[in-house]
Amino acid sequence: MEECIIKTPLGFTKIIGDVDGIASITVLNSEEKVTDIIPQELEECVIQLQEYFKGERKQFHFKINAEGTDFQKRVWQELLNIPYGKTTSYLKLSQQLGDVKAIRAVANANGKNPLWIIVPCHRVIGSDGSLTGYAGGLQRKQWLLEHESPYKQHTLF
Repeated sequence: MEECIIKTPLGFTKIIGDVDGIASITVLNSEEKVTDIIPQELEECVIQLQEYFKGERKQFHFKINAEGTDFQKRVWQELLNIPYGKTTSYLKLSQQLGDVKAIRAVANANGKNPLWIIVPCHRVIGSDGSLTGYAGGLQRKQWLLEHESPYKQHTLF
């Protein structure tokens, strides 16, 4: 597996992958040394993430190869269906997967998503519209949702 560290508006991000696809994208809570030479297997991912943060990309097109249980992969696949700029709730996600009672398992699988931003777990909110649990921190979740929102907030001061 190859890896690199890039800097994003939300912090340093570690990308891990190989010729079979990207296995992990993780936002870090510490400063790291940015990788000087991006491994070829990770280049497209880095380019597309940079485009996303510039507001130039809404969908990602590169191979992913995340490890997880069959159930986790089903949840992550369902997350890929949430359109850019939209949100869904854990309850709706559970319903779409065919088992309303699996809401906690769905939330748990959502929290184990290894592909930050690419598999958009940040687009899942509470049924009441609240920002609930996010492995990257709620301030990052809010930033991502505002970044994707078609309604941009402007400050008055």
